[in-house]
Amino acid sequence: MIAVLWFGWSIWDNTQTNMEARGIASGFGFLESTAGFGIIQTAGLEYSEESTYGQAFLVSLINTIIIAFTGVVAATILGFIMGVARLSHNWLIQKLATAYIETFRNIPLLLQIFFWYHAVLKPLPSPRSIYERGEEIAFGINNRGAYMPDPVFGDGSNLIWIGLIVGIIATIVIDKWAVKRQMNTGEQFPVFYTGLGLIIGLPILGYLMATVFMGSSPVTFEYAVMKGFQLDGGFVIIPEFIALFIALSVYTAAFIAENVRSGIQAVSHGQTEAAHALGLRNGPTLRLIVIPQALRVIIPPLTSQYLNLTKNSSLATAIAYPDLVSVFAGTVLNQTGQAVEIIAITMAVYLSLSVGTSIFMNWYNAKMALVER
Repeated sequence: MIAVLWFGWSIWDNTQTNMEARGIASGFGFLESTAGFGIIQTAGLEYSEESTYGQAFLVSLINTIIIAFTGVVAATILGFIMGVARLSHNWLIQKLATAYIETFRNIPLLLQIFFWYHAVLKPLPSPRSIYERGEEIAFGINNRGAYMPDPVFGDGSNLIWIGLIVGIIATIVIDKWAVKRQMNTGEQFPVFYTGLGLIIGLPILGYLMATVFMGSSPVTFEYAVMKGFQLDGGFVIIPEFIALFIALSVYTAAFIAENVRSGIQAVSHGQTEAAHALGLRNGPTLRLIVIPQALRVIIPPLTSQYLNLTKNSSLATAIAYPDLVSVFAGTVLNQTGQAVEIIAITMAVYLSLSVGTSIFMNWYNAKMALVER
């Protein structure tokens, strides 16, 4: 312990001495200084060149969380589909899933990011070459990104959000009731279609009520308009995000698919035979019998893949996506020279994201574990 404490003190003292020798001030006061640079994706936050380095850190942090969360969701869905498809009795589906897995998990992630960005998105035509000045664009994709209408919520739109929240809560309650009912009676309830109807239907009902009460639509849309050499307005997804999202999702899904395949194969084949003997078809057998048991094998390695995806998102700096590494540990570090503070903050953020993910997945793993009665 004495040796470890001495080693830590030596590093700290050496760092402070070298910083003083070079006239580098320590501390976090630089976060209140004006940044002086723009960020191409601000995630809806107020940011301009007059904003502070602290605001730049917040914007880059949100961008990192967005790409990590969306990547995890997409990779999970695609990975489960491919994992199940690889065990399909259909020869074509099984071979296609195998080709996908073996191809994308054996190509370096950085190379895949470059492929989607430089070979797929950048060669797309420019807005000037396909749109005329003053033209409104509802949906379109070009080398500046994917454009779509940007919803603007006005008076009465709170009824839509209330309907959505009520629909989600009602779906959760119905799901718990349906599980209890099935355990007691053996009868199934169509939770998925009921929940889908509630989550979609209640917001639509709220929209109609708001339209009737307010006399006008509570939601309007702003479209992108061609002005000069570029499009202005609308909701845009920048090509850097699209390339990084596709690469992270496709790459990680290939590994998740193998986790899913191994989890399904770990379930005794007698479980499937017993389900078929009771008259269950292949679909319900997989959904109700095999997958719930396979999750106990799938979840632990799945946690590692989520952590890898979150950390791999730092490769965004290779294509200038404004994430934490590119903006804060890149531009801000170069302008301020506060290397120790900035790198420490960046490391703490990734550590917090990883620990938070691990805590949640460990809780979910414990929830799915077998409980003796």
